[in-house]
Amino acid sequence: MEETEQKHNPNSHERLKSWSDLPLDLLNSVFERLSFANFQRAKSVCSSWHSAWRQCVPKNNLIPWLILFPEDNENNNSSSCTLFNPEERDKLYRTQDLGLEFAKSICIATCESWLLMQNNLRNLYIVNLFTNERINLPPMESQIGTTKIQRTKDDRFLVTSHDGEEYRGMHLRSAVFWIDEKTKDHKGANSWNQIPVVSECCDLVYKDHKLYFLSYRARDFRIFDFSGETPQETFRRSVSVEMFCHGRQLRKPSNHWRLFATKLVVTVTGDVLKVEQLLRPISRKWSFRVFKVVSSSGFVENRDRIYSLGDGESMLLDQGITVLANETNGLIRNSIYFSVIDHENNANDTFLFSLVTRKTESLHKFDSSSVQSSRARWFLPSFTHTCT
Repeated sequence: MEETEQKHNPNSHERLKSWSDLPLDLLNSVFERLSFANFQRAKSVCSSWHSAWRQCVPKNNLIPWLILFPEDNENNNSSSCTLFNPEERDKLYRTQDLGLEFAKSICIATCESWLLMQNNLRNLYIVNLFTNERINLPPMESQIGTTKIQRTKDDRFLVTSHDGEEYRGMHLRSAVFWIDEKTKDHKGANSWNQIPVVSECCDLVYKDHKLYFLSYRARDFRIFDFSGETPQETFRRSVSVEMFCHGRQLRKPSNHWRLFATKLVVTVTGDVLKVEQLLRPISRKWSFRVFKVVSSSGFVENRDRIYSLGDGESMLLDQGITVLANETNGLIRNSIYFSVIDHENNANDTFLFSLVTRKTESLHKFDSSSVQSSRARWFLPSFTHTCT
């Protein structure tokens, strides 16, 4: 009887505690250290954990996931995606049904858990993988600037440049976007606005309110600051860019190294790298050359080639960034993660290139019986409260 009274006495220091009775500050300290998957699971423990979970603002996730898109064919009725987390190599996740239009659309770029999609009518929209929220972007012909874009009857475009030259057809070689998770606000809410750049774009990267731009004809590298109402050019230099064969059929395939693509990459410390992707067409082997264009302290005049990302980083080529790598998050240090689209076979393969061994290997072998996918892309899932 005495023991029972002591157990139910709220003032007793010996009163037994359950996991649901942990104080809020302690739960927040735990939640801030969880991975994306475990953070999402934490809200399901009990009602008090769910309440604490909604008040927690954890650190940004720097562990990339791989999204495997559904096949676009008559025999495939699925409109959901498969997600692969490198931290949990034996698990695959399925998203909710994202609709038939999504299955027939092409992913152009990612921003946290948001995807920039282009449908078969060449209209653009943004969709959230976990909430299915959607934002339809303005039609391309609404853009404002010296270049005029008109839609034709076959849902293609007639483009008239600033000097009056016309050409038909238009494709997105490189695209980036960003979104405010609180307001769902995005640049170009009613129309598209041109950045004052006349050279053809080779690659774009957006990070921390800065847009990094590289052209391949004018060999022009620029940095724009988007932190204010109007984009401001803050940096401009000439950077050597060789012509590459990306997206073009080679007339005389050989097994000599050819420059397949040139990409920009911004590191964790703020350095800007120029990454040349090389291909042996016959044997389908890949290699890379990496040059430092801008260091955190300023422009690199001699454009030094570098052979290492350091001991703690790996490169996500599709996102144009490097992230911290360690044994716990499943990323291999000093390596380049990249994907390659095979237009002939309508497939997308993911690879890992080691800057140490200079060898390329397939990233992961998925069970074809459980994964029906022909396209894949890396993304960084956001820690926003996507579920109630």
